[in-house]
Amino acid sequence: MSDATVRARIDPELKDETDRIFSELGISTTDAIRMFLSQVKLQRGLPFSVGLPDQNEDLLVTSSMRQSTLDSVYDD
Repeated sequence: MSDATVRARIDPELKDETDRIFSELGISTTDAIRMFLSQVKLQRGLPFSVGLPDQNEDLLVTSSMRQSTLDSVYDD
């Protein structure tokens, strides 16, 4: 069986940054793409959620949690 070729235009800075990360992981960009596509096939969809952040997300945090977070910012 011969391999198929996948081509994509990528911002050069993004490619350089991700190439460095993949190198640290001991894999190539090709390996990472192959892993991604294998996960798409296995999960029959994207292997992560995709969506817009909820604008009211902070409403789910209690006021005491919000205050605790603010207090920790100002702790010495």
